[in-house]
Amino acid sequence: VQLQASGGGLVQPGGSLTLSCVHSGSTYDFNAIGWFRQAPGKEREFVSGIWTPTSTYYTDSVKGRFATSRDNGKNTVSLQMSGLGPEDTAVYYCAAGSPHSIVARTYRMNYWGKGTLVTVSS
Repeated sequence: VQLQASGGGLVQPGGSLTLSCVHSGSTYDFNAIGWFRQAPGKEREFVSGIWTPTSTYYTDSVKGRFATSRDNGKNTVSLQMSGLGPEDTAVYYCAAGSPHSIVARTYRMNYWGKGTLVTVSS
């Protein structure tokens, strides 16, 4: 299984950005796609997860600002980000795993993609 995140870049505070994660390969051992981020000097943290169109999960700091969606036909998961602030600056990663790993907050994902950098700055 391979995952590739894209869409990062430089955005001004208050702006919006959409990240995409394309996954390929067998999906028999995962059903959820999660987004994680790692800011400079900080540990990686969970951002959002999705397994069905109505089964989404967000960390508190992004609720109401970020939205994740899934297009199974295109093997793509998107992360729409709005109201961005400097605290959202990070390398964003997508990962595949079980919904339980997200709900239980263990975040033991089976597969990880390379990250895409999001910089929020004026």
